Amino acid sequence: MTATTLPVDPGARRPGGRGTRTEELQTRLAEAIVTGRLKPGAALDEVQIAAEYAVSRTPVREALRQLSASGLVEIRPHRGAVVAKPDHAQLRDMFAVMGELEALSAGLSAAQMNRSERAALEELHGSMAVLVRAGDLDAYSAANIAFHVSIYRGSHNSYLAELASATRRRLAPFRRAQFEGRDRLTRSHHEHSLVVQAILRADSARAAAAMREHIGLSARAWDDLAKATTEAI
Repeated sequence: MTATTLPVDPGARRPGGRGTRTEELQTRLAEAIVTGRLKPGAALDEVQIAAEYAVSRTPVREALRQLSASGLVEIRPHRGAVVAKPDHAQLRDMFAVMGELEALSAGLSAAQMNRSERAALEELHGSMAVLVRAGDLDAYSAANIAFHVSIYRGSHNSYLAELASATRRRLAPFRRAQFEGRDRLTRSHHEHSLVVQAILRADSARAAAAMREHIGLSARAWDDLAKATTEAI
């Protein structure tokens, strides 16, 4: 596999300054992966990355090692690192766990969110309707992360929020890809509406069920997209 040129945001700050070079580089690489600029299966060449970011190979090697521990990168002995690409069975398992974590978060949020948190969630959801109408995938993907994170936090359970966030990071490249499916943005926003309505009504059972269904539909959308891609090859 040939190395994929690392896409660098022109406005991104180079490693250095606040935090260590390894931490900064890890953040930049993780951002490129979860936003889809580095695709699953893409090769991550240490020399190329070091040149792109004007650092030595040592912080690159350490950043890749840490990303491997988080599940975003796979390091293959004597073959180098690639963006992690779980098989379909593993992805189904990950989505199943994600569904339960998100459902629990939504149910707790319906019971625990205070008035200002509910208002902020409703406002964020309303703003996402504009992005759906515009078909703005990049902006919707970013807002979608904020939407789900607000529900994790609204659970007022920090450990649950940590687990849900970590699992979401593992699935981020695949969740973003499924938004490219036909009409998926519109359907995703409608599914969000059901979750938000239940949370605003403090209906924990309905909020959990709506979120579980939402993640299940996301998993099926990804599966359909993956099958269509495979058949087209």
